[in-house]
Amino acid sequence: MAKVSIIIPTYNVEMYLVECMDSVVNQTLKDIEIICINDGSTDSSLEILKGYAEKDDRIIIVDKENGGYGIGMNIGLDKATGEYIGIVEPDDFVPLNMYEELYNKAVENDLDLVKADFYRFKRNDDNGNMTLVYNHLSPNAEDYNVVFNPSETPSAIRFIMNTWSGIYKRSFIEEYHIRHNETPGASFQDNGFWFQTFIYAKRAMIVNKPYYMNRRDNPNSSVHSREKVYCVNVEYDHIRDILVKDPEIWERFRGVYWLKKYHNYNETIRRIGPEFKKDYIRRYSSEFKRAMEMQEIDQTIFTKLEWANIQFIIKSPDDYYYTRIACTDRERKLEREVKRLRGLVHQTRADLDRVKKTPTFRIGAVIMFIPRKIKSLFSRNK
Repeated sequence: MAKVSIIIPTYNVEMYLVECMDSVVNQTLKDIEIICINDGSTDSSLEILKGYAEKDDRIIIVDKENGGYGIGMNIGLDKATGEYIGIVEPDDFVPLNMYEELYNKAVENDLDLVKADFYRFKRNDDNGNMTLVYNHLSPNAEDYNVVFNPSETPSAIRFIMNTWSGIYKRSFIEEYHIRHNETPGASFQDNGFWFQTFIYAKRAMIVNKPYYMNRRDNPNSSVHSREKVYCVNVEYDHIRDILVKDPEIWERFRGVYWLKKYHNYNETIRRIGPEFKKDYIRRYSSEFKRAMEMQEIDQTIFTKLEWANIQFIIKSPDDYYYTRIACTDRERKLEREVKRLRGLVHQTRADLDRVKKTPTFRIGAVIMFIPRKIKSLFSRNK
């Protein structure tokens, strides 16, 4: 049995896959298995994976027809044999010591899960330099490096949601049969996985050291999809179905559910195309209004600003759209245009400076000097 099984769900990521695979196969923790799920890629992703598998017998490739993220992840979970399970998205990468250090932390403390801070990054198109942004799972220093029960730790409900910045004990995952939603073609199916690990884990830890490198410059990533409008709504319907099966669990976690739903719906508004936003806010309003009528939403779990936004959305979704969203979108569009024009001016000046330094321009300036001088003299004598 490997110490850690690393699942890499793969679909059309040939541009980033080598960087990802290099970071995984070269981990300082050697006792790992690497499960690559090719979800019907139409580019060279499968060939890249096969190239690695020929050189490394720790790699298992599952080649399947395209069915969506959740189905692929669940196949990976079913095949995993490691003591712990990690997840790496194929357009991301990880430092070489990540799994060794997290595994040691997990074993030392008998953890169901351990997660760490992480970086979001973009690469500069011109020189390939990386822009890094450090992301803390929690804003509170006291939340780190201590064993806690997530369901009994109030501050944990505001931890950043992700499934890939840590590892999970496989026996814990199997005990509660934690899996992803398998809605075909949908996205954001890691939200349900996060909720299940949150409500069932008894021993967890977060580490204030960033490991995972989360890419933000892949235009094909779900977080940039402007057309996947209601995927998050579908996922939260799935999460609700999981929670309400047990009335005690629903009662304990409905506050977390509505808080996370609020933040993910707001993120959806920022992500989707402008043509979808008004209708989305109307549906958003309808769902939260119904929840208020059923007394499912607890005001105390929200900040004053969050609660004021919810009241505004419920009371007048169209006014919210025009005053909070449409205006902001126009401002962002103007900011982008100003930035574009400034860049154009800067480029034009740079081009002009380069032209002035050319021999041709200098010769032309000398040739035109005499006619300009004669014209100037005649002008003065008139």
